[in-house]
Amino acid sequence: MTEDQLISAQSAIFEPMWKRWLNTLGPLLALLLVYGVFAAIAPPSFTTSRNLETIARQTTIVGMAALGMTLVIISGGIDLSVGSIVALSTAVIATLLQRAGAGPVAAAAGGVAAGALCGLVSGALITSLRVVSFIVTLGMMLIVRGTAKAIGKEQKIDVDVERLKWLDELMASLPKERSWMLLPVGVWLLVIMAILVAVLLRYTRLGRHIFAIGSNEETARLCGVAVWRVKVIVFMLGGAFAGLAGLMQFSRLTVGDPTVAVGLELDVIAAVVIGGGSLSGGEGSILGTLVGALIMTVIASGCTQMEVPNYWQEIITGGIIIVAVALDRLRHRRSA
Repeated sequence: MTEDQLISAQSAIFEPMWKRWLNTLGPLLALLLVYGVFAAIAPPSFTTSRNLETIARQTTIVGMAALGMTLVIISGGIDLSVGSIVALSTAVIATLLQRAGAGPVAAAAGGVAAGALCGLVSGALITSLRVVSFIVTLGMMLIVRGTAKAIGKEQKIDVDVERLKWLDELMASLPKERSWMLLPVGVWLLVIMAILVAVLLRYTRLGRHIFAIGSNEETARLCGVAVWRVKVIVFMLGGAFAGLAGLMQFSRLTVGDPTVAVGLELDVIAAVVIGGGSLSGGEGSILGTLVGALIMTVIASGCTQMEVPNYWQEIITGGIIIVAVALDRLRHRRSA
């Protein structure tokens, strides 16, 4: 073997691993770059521990829903009903607390179950009717939002303070006596859920099947994967995580609001895409998704600290999404 052939063989072995590391570390490096830029040009309050806690709390709602969206996108689908499910979850939790007299645990479980049910319906319709997920979840977005408004009779559902118990503390700033926790309970819940989903994707048969379906659905079917069952489970999990995001939203607002989270699904999808997830399916990671959510929150926080108009925040975020998708397409063309 000549020296040139040896170099070529070594490149063939190590290039995929190099690309893998770049896909994993790229979003993290982007986060550090964005934070460094704002740390240099924003007011000193941007780098305070209080603002870092605020960034973590603001990331939790999008991040929680993005965990489920990561599963959906890796499987080759998409879910546009996430924002509506969040609103429905807050309405269900408030209704169970205020009108049904349920305890906080039962109310929280009811909100998450409502989200999981919506995801189950979406998954069942997609697999049974063989309609693309974009169309089904677009319809579900309207159906779920309308259901949330019907529950609240197109008004917010107020909850008496004594019924909230610990639910209003999930997203609240930590008091001094609990400063040892470093971050609010809701943020730690996001971390725990992220670890569990990462383990599911990496070490379980379901995780391998999700990647297989997203990479090539027909090949996965020929290899014996129960595609319809996996898709239903994936969308149900996506709905459940949207329900958990609704629980975090309720903790933040302490009311059931059928009009909340309009457009949240765009932020959730953006978090997955910015974090390296491919809209073509078959690619994505939990770490990348959380980093993508953090990037958007850091940009929003930095712009707010610098008193940048809100429309510029939207323009910047939109530009980042376009660049992320363009880079993903470019990567796929080169590997083809």
